[in-house]
Amino acid sequence: MDLLSTLRVAFRALARNKMRSILTMLGIIIGVGAVIAMVGIGQGADQTVQSQIANLGSNMLFVSSGSMNRGGLNLGWGATKSLVRADVAAIVRECHAVASAAPGTQTSAQVVYENDNWGTRITGTTPEYFDIRTWPFQSGAGFTEEDVTNAANVAVIGETVRKNLFATTDPVGKTVRIGNLPFIVVGVLVAKGQSPAMNEDQDDTIIVPLTTLQKKITGQPWLRFVMVSAKSRSGSYAAQQQIQSLLRDRHRIRPEQPDDFTVRNLADMADLASEASKVMTGLLASIAGVSLLVGGIGIMNIMLVSVRERTREIGIRMAIGATESDVQRQFLTEAVVMSLIGGAVGIAVGVLASLTIASTAGWPILVSGGAIAGAALVAMAIGIFFGYYPAQKAARLDPIEALRYE
Repeated sequence: MDLLSTLRVAFRALARNKMRSILTMLGIIIGVGAVIAMVGIGQGADQTVQSQIANLGSNMLFVSSGSMNRGGLNLGWGATKSLVRADVAAIVRECHAVASAAPGTQTSAQVVYENDNWGTRITGTTPEYFDIRTWPFQSGAGFTEEDVTNAANVAVIGETVRKNLFATTDPVGKTVRIGNLPFIVVGVLVAKGQSPAMNEDQDDTIIVPLTTLQKKITGQPWLRFVMVSAKSRSGSYAAQQQIQSLLRDRHRIRPEQPDDFTVRNLADMADLASEASKVMTGLLASIAGVSLLVGGIGIMNIMLVSVRERTREIGIRMAIGATESDVQRQFLTEAVVMSLIGGAVGIAVGVLASLTIASTAGWPILVSGGAIAGAALVAMAIGIFFGYYPAQKAARLDPIEALRYE
């Protein structure tokens, strides 16, 4: 019997017991739909986290001043004062995997504009900072290298500061007061939102030239951090090793002594988040996959019932020339057809469920073509796996005994 005839007989057999076929396919429909929805939730969460990490900067490494132990007390991050601008120049000059670097320091202060005021972070850095952070401007522009050289009183503000100080007023060209010093706002940054790494509002900041902050506000010549951009993501690990070796040498740290600085690679954070998302996605898909297993067992059960009900039919077909392989192929085709129809409906249900979750709960959902193709293959595999035993049992029936069956 050719494939077309086999499929025709399979559809006829399934249509003969419509309700039973639908109920049998229901397990596959629920299982495939649940798997697609769960995988979509996991992949959507991973994409969101990766985009948040990418928001921090391009191939970025974060070098910070380290901890200091004084009298048995570990003073924590930023306690050492050994990180200076000369280190930054050496990193750019000698670390070949590094594209650029921006030194920085930080404090907090109350900022005043007319009758409004806002407490925020004040970051002192250089113009390279905006490129490394891939942080575009909503209006205005950044300060220049000349502003850094001259310790100019200019400032770039984040979106949170703009909302709280200026509301609907255009801040560019306006003068704010940081402490007792007047600063001209030269630019407003595009909103970046919450930082997944620092757990802080990235937009709640004012950025000024490094020398201005060091000389006029903090009086501290050392740096609290250096933002470094590697030439590529894969090259960020080489850049990390080069920076560590260079700074240990420049700070004259002996082999047995710990670093007086910290180098963090955002690629590590992205990889860790991706692995965590994969584990969660796999767990969700496995839980949903139990429905597929139950659906497969349902198909096997119904096919065994079908073999029993059609024993006489099998005997007649064998008597008029059907071979064991013909009978086996017929029942296996019926199981696969049932699984594929259930899988197709399940895919539609899964996509619809994903869109519903995304619109009602606001969760990020990513339904990929790979997940849909995988679900179709799994449905086919279930039909073959769970349909094989009933098909084998049907093929091995004794034709004489089958003809006598009532």
